[in-house]
Amino acid sequence: MTTTDDAAYSELRAQLDTLTTEAFRPELAEIDQLSTLEIAKIMNGEDASVPTAVAAQLPQIAAAIDGTAERMARGGRLIYAGAGTAGRMGVLDASECPPTFNTYDGQVVGLIAGGPSAMVKAVEGAEDSKELAAEDLDGLDLTADDIVVGISASGRTPYAIGAVEHARARYGALTVGLSCNADSALAAAADHGIEVVVGPELLTGSTRLKAGTAQKLVLNMLSTVTMIRLGKTYGNLMVDVRASNEKLRARSRRIVSLATGAEDAAIEAALAATDGEVKNAILVILGEVDGPTAARLLHDSQGHLRAALLAATTTP
Repeated sequence: MTTTDDAAYSELRAQLDTLTTEAFRPELAEIDQLSTLEIAKIMNGEDASVPTAVAAQLPQIAAAIDGTAERMARGGRLIYAGAGTAGRMGVLDASECPPTFNTYDGQVVGLIAGGPSAMVKAVEGAEDSKELAAEDLDGLDLTADDIVVGISASGRTPYAIGAVEHARARYGALTVGLSCNADSALAAAADHGIEVVVGPELLTGSTRLKAGTAQKLVLNMLSTVTMIRLGKTYGNLMVDVRASNEKLRARSRRIVSLATGAEDAAIEAALAATDGEVKNAILVILGEVDGPTAARLLHDSQGHLRAALLAATTTP
């Protein structure tokens, strides 16, 4: 190891020593000597602390959601960027938006350092490159209406920080920095900093545990509440669900039933008249309009079913 390598190692070790997520817990030094049930109880107790840590950041999360919804309403995209577990959490959330909310291809994007193969196998050095993050974002033809969410448990991952810095400086995109350490470089670089401090992990430095759980909870909120704000739901019903398989087709019928109370025959007729679009079918039944009128009313109301229903019932 060269003198330069020694210096870099010493610097990295010093940085890790300052991170809450990397702290060593001497009280758990003998955990491998405990019974399986005892270890499971300890781990379950650790996990129970995560929602409280998330709750402490709710004002910051809500502000980020409002900014995200505003830009997505103008046509912006939601883009997650992270490395390792953090990147996988972003890709997971992005991949669940099309079937749940009928988002169009590319409306919610998950970028992981090293590309898709990094989902299942670590890509050496990818997380250390700010330049790689900039290249990945440039490949998406970013605009000022887009939202880039950098995700990093430590809050110091160059890929996540680079994504936020590049998106903000070059494109004027809205940026969010999600980390699990206080006073993180990632939060400082973003328009909206969210720092969910979950404390040291059960296994020292294994941020796929509490930190990963915290990231999942926050991303659930960010995407779900944004979609509610965009009119992708009617009450707590997923009226923009994409019926891409038999289970989802059955769910579509059930959602229309719950929203309207209509008989099966009326539900089938409404879905047939609207090419299976749940939101449109509900409007056909409750607004007593035909399929094309339902589509026009929803277009005019930017997809908000309540507004479309009001227009249907108040227009002569």
